[in-house]
Amino acid sequence: MSNKYEPSKVEDNYYKICEDRGYFEIDGNKDIQEEGKNFSIMMPPPNVTGSLHIGHALTFTLQDIITRYKRMDGFKTLWQPGTDHAGIATQNVVEKQLLAEGTTKEELGREKFLERAWLQKETSGGNIVHQMRKLGVTPAWKRERFTMDEGLKEAVKDAFVSLYNDGHITQNNYMVNWCTHDGALSDIEVEHEEVNGKFYHMIYKFADGSGELQVATTRPETYFGDTAIMVHPDDERYTDIIGKEVVLPLTDRKIKVITDSHVDMEFGTGVVKVTPAHDQNDYEVGKRHNLEFIKCFDEAGILNDYCGEFQGLERLEARPVIVKALENAGYIVKIEDHKHQVGHCYRCKNIVEPFISQQWFLSEKVAKSSIEKTKAHNNFHPQHWINSYTAWMDELRPWCISRQLWWGHRIPVFTCNSCNHQWADTADEPEACPKCGEKHYTQDPDVLDTWFSSALWAMSPLGWGNNGKLPELYDLEQDMKDFYPNSLLITGFDIMFFWVARMMMMGDHFQGELPFKDIYMHALVRDEHGAKMSKSKGNVIDPLDMVEEHSADIIRFTLAYLAIQGRDIKLGAKNLEQFRNFTNKLYNAANFLTLNVDTFADLKDIEIKTALGKYMQSRLSHAVEDVREALEAFKFNEAASILYKFVWTEFCDWGIEYSKASKESISELGAIFKETLKLVSPFMPFISDYLYHKLSGTSLEDGAESLMVTSFPKEITQDKETEDMFAIIEEAITALRRAKVVIDMGNSKIAKAYIKLDKQIDAALAKPFIEKLAKVEDIEFVDAKVENSITDVSDNLEVYLPTSEIDMSPIIDKLTKQKEKTQKEFDKLNGMLSNERFVANAPEAVVAENKKALEDAKTKLEKIENELKAIS
Repeated sequence: MSNKYEPSKVEDNYYKICEDRGYFEIDGNKDIQEEGKNFSIMMPPPNVTGSLHIGHALTFTLQDIITRYKRMDGFKTLWQPGTDHAGIATQNVVEKQLLAEGTTKEELGREKFLERAWLQKETSGGNIVHQMRKLGVTPAWKRERFTMDEGLKEAVKDAFVSLYNDGHITQNNYMVNWCTHDGALSDIEVEHEEVNGKFYHMIYKFADGSGELQVATTRPETYFGDTAIMVHPDDERYTDIIGKEVVLPLTDRKIKVITDSHVDMEFGTGVVKVTPAHDQNDYEVGKRHNLEFIKCFDEAGILNDYCGEFQGLERLEARPVIVKALENAGYIVKIEDHKHQVGHCYRCKNIVEPFISQQWFLSEKVAKSSIEKTKAHNNFHPQHWINSYTAWMDELRPWCISRQLWWGHRIPVFTCNSCNHQWADTADEPEACPKCGEKHYTQDPDVLDTWFSSALWAMSPLGWGNNGKLPELYDLEQDMKDFYPNSLLITGFDIMFFWVARMMMMGDHFQGELPFKDIYMHALVRDEHGAKMSKSKGNVIDPLDMVEEHSADIIRFTLAYLAIQGRDIKLGAKNLEQFRNFTNKLYNAANFLTLNVDTFADLKDIEIKTALGKYMQSRLSHAVEDVREALEAFKFNEAASILYKFVWTEFCDWGIEYSKASKESISELGAIFKETLKLVSPFMPFISDYLYHKLSGTSLEDGAESLMVTSFPKEITQDKETEDMFAIIEEAITALRRAKVVIDMGNSKIAKAYIKLDKQIDAALAKPFIEKLAKVEDIEFVDAKVENSITDVSDNLEVYLPTSEIDMSPIIDKLTKQKEKTQKEFDKLNGMLSNERFVANAPEAVVAENKKALEDAKTKLEKIENELKAIS
């Protein structure tokens, strides 16, 4: 073996070999599959417009670790891959391309635009899949799905038509979140941000000329849609004006003063304008009081003829113009700075408007059963996520599922041109109106929210609702039986309501049971200082750059090691450096072994006979048990930490060092290390395969099997007696090293040492290990204390270094000089702090600093004196 591992020459090559051999597919491990053991996990389908970011890298790494573990543990395993059509995101990308070409989607037409969108999907959709492969993930690529492939289109239509026919999907004029660029949004697609805005205090004059009212608003451009002025019914200040009319500024339109308990009497003047068509709260007031709903701007945010001279202006651009006109006419009393929350579109960051629009809605009642079952079982990891889930779902409102886009699943609702009958149909082109038989009809122009198709993801890629439009390798009945409910979902908490809750709702509705046995919600990956990553801050870590600089193995192990349940991950260069050193440790261990023995058998094929072999095998057994327990509980960080400690400390720092006193054990250690590499494989698949085959004298390129389809370690022999003995050996070595440090000979070899044991061990067996690692030429076990010695006492033994056999004069000289120097420092500080004048006049911080220095000097003096006493 060379002195350096080169991942760039291994990773892509090994990945291709394993994929070509079909290892990633559900029968890839058929030789070790056990009857009745099935495992399924769905990949959160990334957007076809996206690229791999560090959050993806975490999700896919954790999914791959658990999938590889289950595959090696004999499970029939399906990790379902796929990509999402990402309605708004993809349409935005294509529209920008068209604008750059000097045209628009409207000029192109719907059909041609969709051709361009499909082209975009084909060219960029494969990009993120390529990036996932670079990370070494192993989903069943032959089963890769796309949320708008032919089969999944069928599933979406089936689900919609079923829900529509059962009365769960209806079309209503309703107030929705409206982006003037992207159209209707659901509540969770709106990001609320605190902004520095203004409070505009406006005057509304009474129609009879008897006075005026002062009203404060943050959105003066919407006052043209006011249909009432509102006060609290118990507000005595305004009892005499209820029912009176005021005139809207700069217009001749009159509106009445009404009362409603929604008004907060303590806020502002206690007088509120009511704009039912442009405010969520006012919308409810408008319905209660049967007010007129006046839209003062259209879907694009352009002011209409209700706004008089301001007609044609865009709503946000109109604000300063309208305010200036109101000021000039004397309708503005004052303008105050005001911080408040404003909704923004999660995609284009445009300010979102409450807007009344005719949309399609899915009833919140569909989720009722899944909410109750989730509360009863709480299958979240960490469990506290049930609180967030419950808080949101208990306040669930109808889900607006229609989007004003062209790219997406078109809503399968048709309206007859003759009798106006409306119906939902799974056919792309129904034969005729089911009511009158007329063949002329119109399909709804909108598409479904992207999350509607994603909500079916736990079952639709398995073939549910695909109406036979599946790849040949599918067995619909068997796949649904084996893999639904999915065994596990791993995803970021930020899409709990976008995606997880909706899959729970749809899976339970259509299958009668929740779609996941367990749900693991991981936290965010932040920079090393805990700050959220963003391009503007310049702290974004590109996982592909890290793969190129370090390796996929290092990225994977680092993310797993840091993935503590419920905590954000702080990722920095030092973490990656730490685990680069870990790969070096693995490589150097294999190098050492092959320098002594050419090739090694597997652990199952040999009998462990040496004491060291029995000890390391027993310690590996504990590591195997602990790693299994951690992975079964989805504690990826604990599993990685156990591996790290076993490889670095137990096997390398102790086991390999011990072997220098037990050459006959090296062939056994090689077999144990090969078994350890199987344990490492799910986390670091490439280096573990590489080293395993180097130790075996085989080659993956020449047909040898990858570790990924061999059995995960299990039920390895333990030997408590041998473990206890080596615990005493380690304690003796540590005690001797400490004692040698006292005489400044920590790294030097000494001639003689004595050990007095409190526990009985095989001294003859232990002696060579202690002598080799403690660097002592001769160890003698004694029953009594040895006088005139440097002594170190630990839990189960005492060690003695006889001073008669060591030239102590250089050490005594060194300690004496240290004592003199420290004494001078102590005397100086003590004298300074004994001076009352100094203490009274010096700054408090200086006095405190000197007191601490005095205490440190005193402690150092005591230590030196004790060392001199021990030596003499």
